[in-house]
Amino acid sequence: MTGIRLKRRKHAAARPNRPARRSHARGARQPRTPRRRALPRLASLGRIGAGLLAALLAAGLVAVLNGPWLHVSELAWAGERLTPSADLARLLEPARGNNLLSLDTRALVARVERLPAVERAVVSAQIPGRLALSVTEKAPAFIWQTRSLRLIGAADGAMIGALPPGKALPPDLARLPFVDDRREAARLTGVGDVIPGPMLQIANYLARLDPALLGSKASRLSIRLDDEYGFIVVSSAPAWQAAFGFYGLEPSDPGQSEGPHDRIETQVAAVRTLFATEPEAGVSWVDARNPGKVYFRANR
Repeated sequence: MTGIRLKRRKHAAARPNRPARRSHARGARQPRTPRRRALPRLASLGRIGAGLLAALLAAGLVAVLNGPWLHVSELAWAGERLTPSADLARLLEPARGNNLLSLDTRALVARVERLPAVERAVVSAQIPGRLALSVTEKAPAFIWQTRSLRLIGAADGAMIGALPPGKALPPDLARLPFVDDRREAARLTGVGDVIPGPMLQIANYLARLDPALLGSKASRLSIRLDDEYGFIVVSSAPAWQAAFGFYGLEPSDPGQSEGPHDRIETQVAAVRTLFATEPEAGVSWVDARNPGKVYFRANR
């Protein structure tokens, strides 16, 4: 009996130590397991929220684009003086009711800048529904009067505006060179037409002549143009007229071998010689087309 017990004990000692089992009695704490199922649920809720937000933003954008805030309901313009307001309204009116974001403002600017008096145009879209136009006009450089219109011209010769012949010129326009064109062809001249460069250069040169160079006591000279004598220098006080010719600008006038400015200087010297020998107040008409043979008619 004793030997058997010793054997069992030896065998038991050879067994490895096993961890003691924890008691599962009521009230003992259980180990916590990670909540893996909550994360997919949160991700799904986030995707749903992002989708709803995107849908709301898209709906808001559609509402803004289709709403009245971006559709043209008001037209405005500024800066015009010589350009008729009716012309600007005619070009802007097709934009009414269109979406501001879809308007081709470049094409609109190009159409406005084709108007005779407009040098530059700027179009701006303003919320809510306002389309504004600002124009910068060409500077007036001369007055060209025909039998039916008093035209305002720019430096490039373009006619940019018109006034009735009997209406007094504003002070800033009254100081400009003045040409009274009585030719038959001038009856067809209107806003948008262009005076040929050589003709305009001669008209401006004559209109800017200092009366003292002619030996005159006049304060200012104007220019007349007709089919018989060409350019005529006109003084109102004292009253006289001097024909200077066409300078080769008409087919019937062969012109001269010398340039027009050289010829004008020779004609000016001839008129000055005349006024040095004849009292200016006693002369009514001077024919200086040929400066070598100047004719005059005295006042009666």
